[in-house]
Amino acid sequence: MFFNLGVRDFLDRAELVYGDRVAVVDEPEQPAASWGELTYRQVAQQARGQAAGLDALGVPVGGRVAIVSHNSARMLTSFFGVSGWGRILVPVNFRLAAAEVGYIVEHSGADVLLVDPELRGLLDTVRTKHVFVLGEDDQAVFGNREQPRPWDGDEAATATLNYTSGTTARPKGVQLTHRNLWLNAAVFGLHTTVTDNDVLLHTLPMFHANGWGMPYIVTGLGGRHVVLRKIDGTQILRRIAQHHVTLLCAAPAVVNAALDAARTWDGEIPGRDRVRIVVAGAPPPTRTIERVRAELGWEFIQIYGLTETSPLLTVNRMRTEWAGAPAREQARLLGRAGTAALGVRLSVDDSGEVLARSNHNLDGYWDNPAETARVQEGGWFHTGDGGTLTDGYLTISDRKKDVIISGGENISSIEVEDALSSYPAVREAAVIGIPDEKWGELVTALVVTDGTPVTAEQLITHCRAHLAGYKCPKRVEFLDALPRTATGKVQKFKLREPFWRDRDRQVN
Repeated sequence: MFFNLGVRDFLDRAELVYGDRVAVVDEPEQPAASWGELTYRQVAQQARGQAAGLDALGVPVGGRVAIVSHNSARMLTSFFGVSGWGRILVPVNFRLAAAEVGYIVEHSGADVLLVDPELRGLLDTVRTKHVFVLGEDDQAVFGNREQPRPWDGDEAATATLNYTSGTTARPKGVQLTHRNLWLNAAVFGLHTTVTDNDVLLHTLPMFHANGWGMPYIVTGLGGRHVVLRKIDGTQILRRIAQHHVTLLCAAPAVVNAALDAARTWDGEIPGRDRVRIVVAGAPPPTRTIERVRAELGWEFIQIYGLTETSPLLTVNRMRTEWAGAPAREQARLLGRAGTAALGVRLSVDDSGEVLARSNHNLDGYWDNPAETARVQEGGWFHTGDGGTLTDGYLTISDRKKDVIISGGENISSIEVEDALSSYPAVREAAVIGIPDEKWGELVTALVVTDGTPVTAEQLITHCRAHLAGYKCPKRVEFLDALPRTATGKVQKFKLREPFWRDRDRQVN
């Protein structure tokens, strides 16, 4: 028998098995009225209301519905109310400028736009057929009590259209199918051991690769969702204590926020020996991993993936074989991207690029067949990341374009950043290559400190204790902050630009 996989499967099971259980605790400080606590039966009712409302608007199966929102119960519901009945959800980064949102809405062909009340200014410039403000227009968006038109389901159909942040060009619309999302969620849940006892704190923006699939798997297994609207380290610790949180997903910047808040926290750190934190977005420094495990007492799990891979490709979690190793060595081992997740195949080509085969890989880029063909050449997804595979473990060395070649030697900026970040006064570091007549490219560090006085020479000397001499920064500059994309990635092209401005190409 063949039976289509679909994202509504997760909500259907939750309603059937856990209908009276609290499903979601909404952010109390929503700019519109908070939904408070909803059971899974109530979430399912709201999702059906949303689907019936789209029926009434005449939005067909395959029609696009864009949503620009901070984390909220309304957005969580939309993952099911839109995609569950055959439409395509377009989760848009709420940090984008109006022109960028307008481009995505136009490029995706969305007929419906849902916006957070805090972002109503978008409506002045972003145009589409139907526009609603979440909270203010809830009756129109979620309140229809007719039964939605049945949809038989098609696991090959696009369920979400997720636009990549794009650091140098227009964002691309990543088409993820019901099959992609279903299998990613199931495998992610398996590797992170999600159960119906879990309480997930939504520290990750839900728009970001659909919350990495956690909105689906935590729902399907009957866990509880706790919504956090805006990131604040102290609030993270408070919510963990208040709601007995067991699980959260985060970029390294969120990890740093929690570590900073813990310094002034009064009493036992919440969640010690209970919380699992799943980290991705950039390889965290070894020192950061040590601190999460020692200072917070949380389990550290690292994953690697991309929006194009739904996102899960690898998982790195503590193993019994490492139990006897010193804490520093355990942290180093956990700093690798990890081993291929179940059902994923990895390879590294002759140029050092990481390639992947997986049921989670994108169907294609929306209205961009040439780029689709390029990234799927040879039946593998080309990640654009450089890395190595050793004993089954993937280590990401760099974005291929970020490799520094100095004196004929390839240097991983991530390795140098890890050494810099182990110095106590360094809060963040980015390493780039700049033109140099003697060496070709000069290893240059851009550093943000915690306010403690430190000199460039001290940092260079520190690196020499950890790295080969040719890898160490030859130049250090101090900044107040590193430029980032809306999803938190450091924009190295902006850091390079002043040094390469007068050159025809970005290598020397």
